[in-house]
Amino acid sequence: MTETPAALYLKDSQEQFRQLKKLAERALAQVRDEDLFASLDAEANSLAVLLQHVGGNLRSRFTDFLTSDGEKPDRDRDSEFAVRPGATRDDLLARWNDGWERLLAALATLTEEDLARTVAIRGEPHTVVRAIDRSLTHVAYHVGQIVLLAKHWSAATWQTLSVPRGGSREHNARMLGSANSPR
Repeated sequence: MTETPAALYLKDSQEQFRQLKKLAERALAQVRDEDLFASLDAEANSLAVLLQHVGGNLRSRFTDFLTSDGEKPDRDRDSEFAVRPGATRDDLLARWNDGWERLLAALATLTEEDLARTVAIRGEPHTVVRAIDRSLTHVAYHVGQIVLLAKHWSAATWQTLSVPRGGSREHNARMLGSANSPR
């Protein structure tokens, strides 16, 4: 039986979010704890700030996703951009994971019919599809920052998260070879 476009969207959006989370966490695993708190300049976000912000954003947006505004009254967005003294990697990852758990739990409960429903973010109406896409774009933006900073702070010890430089031909041959092999 062929899946509907709505079912495919629900499945794909969950997979895209999971891939972004995994990418960020593979990058974060390569930095020392002290590097989590370093920033490139006074205006730049540190990895710690990005973990707090993404976690806080996802917690707010996806708690009671279909029934309450995505900007929760108890969210203090501004505090996400200041790291609490004494914060640890474990503290940051707990906040990060809380947001991701809420996101993935909310997405897992959605039905095809829910996609056309309207939710609010800061009072602005969004279809569920638009709210998911907005969040996916936001998370991808910050995951890119996380990877960039982790690569910068890891420097010579960085282990690539994708196709290594100079390895495209070999990678493509491997991928195309597996695509052409019998299944």
